[in-house]
Amino acid sequence: MIAIVIAVGVFGYNRYRPFAQSQSGRPLRPAIPEAVSAAPAPGSFRCDGRTHCSQMTSCREAKFFLKNCPGTKMDGNNDGVPCEQQWCTSPFAD
Repeated sequence: MIAIVIAVGVFGYNRYRPFAQSQSGRPLRPAIPEAVSAAPAPGSFRCDGRTHCSQMTSCREAKFFLKNCPGTKMDGNNDGVPCEQQWCTSPFAD
């Protein structure tokens, strides 16, 4: 029974993924990364229109966007720390 539920989930995910990708215009991150890589250096980030935490890939990236890019919506309580519930959950977050 569990195998059937897993198979249906995988099938549904594989059917949904191309649709979501075509709607966003950006490729989705793989469900299971092939290799874990270090976060990009801050100099490699650039303002590209992303404004929400769900579009970020790290706390470091969110902080760059909050500091350097106009119109971001990542600091709901205006304390200077972006994405506190998704990426910057620890006081020591990068």
